[in-house]
Amino acid sequence: MRNIIFIIWYKIPKLFLIPLLPFSLIFLVIILVRKYIFINLLLRYTSKNKLIIIGNLNVGGAGKTPFTIWLANYLHAKEKNIAIISSGYKSNVNSPVEINHLSKADDVGDEALLLQAKTNSVVVSSNNRVKSTKYLEDRDFEYIIHDDGLQHYYLNRNYEFVITKYKSPTNNYLLPCGPLREPKFFHPDATFILSNYYDNEYPGFYTKLSQIRSSIDNEVFALNDNKFTKCHLVTAIADDTDLKQELMSYHKNMESLSFADHHKFILKDIPVTTEPILVTEKDFTKLKVFNIKNIYILEQSVFPNDKLIKIIEKL
Repeated sequence: MRNIIFIIWYKIPKLFLIPLLPFSLIFLVIILVRKYIFINLLLRYTSKNKLIIIGNLNVGGAGKTPFTIWLANYLHAKEKNIAIISSGYKSNVNSPVEINHLSKADDVGDEALLLQAKTNSVVVSSNNRVKSTKYLEDRDFEYIIHDDGLQHYYLNRNYEFVITKYKSPTNNYLLPCGPLREPKFFHPDATFILSNYYDNEYPGFYTKLSQIRSSIDNEVFALNDNKFTKCHLVTAIADDTDLKQELMSYHKNMESLSFADHHKFILKDIPVTTEPILVTEKDFTKLKVFNIKNIYILEQSVFPNDKLIKIIEKL
């Protein structure tokens, strides 16, 4: 279904999208009214802590969570006390839950587990961001980072970082005619950051695979290791196109199997094979319960450019 929608948005001539334009106009009116109500009529919640909101305008992945991880670790290295709030999307979480080593993806969300595993921050998951923020306020956090919180206008915020994928296919229409959840002018004071980008003309960062790690004994392998000459890639992320291209440059015989973002895996989803099965760090938070011995985890690193570093330093 995801692939069909992307084909409609990005592959077919834009002339065929014209019948959807009236629905995009209706959508614009709805979100304008919604924003006006939150900003002008409702009492928005203002936290005692400084709130950093990270999000994107497009449907699908843009690198929000890798950027959140990098930012939290960067600020922690500057001796700042950081907490992160995740929405617990597609999980069972209602009231705020602080993530620990016993937390499960079905209960708190796969991204919350990844944030806790990859940072030195306190991570809270809940489907109510105001409650999560209040849950943390009695502790001495200098910044509370909201991963994917851009459209949650009930929260006042000190900083907004909007992640935009560099050189993504061009379709700047609102839903359903295009992938935009909001127009850019909704966030005039936000800092717009390009992902998959490293030049210093604009602030940006590049996310690249760094190594492969065994899920059983943590043995580390190079990306081009001959062990993975024949392998399988299993993903449930928003967009695995770049990931596939990067891996195919090392392993031409790789077979891939893609599921919808945040897919809840069952054992039957995993190929029955003795060959290595490669998965992302986010997907492994759900797959580790199966204790499959030939699963290997793709680890990645974030490389910010100088312009992005200067912006963060101004915090």
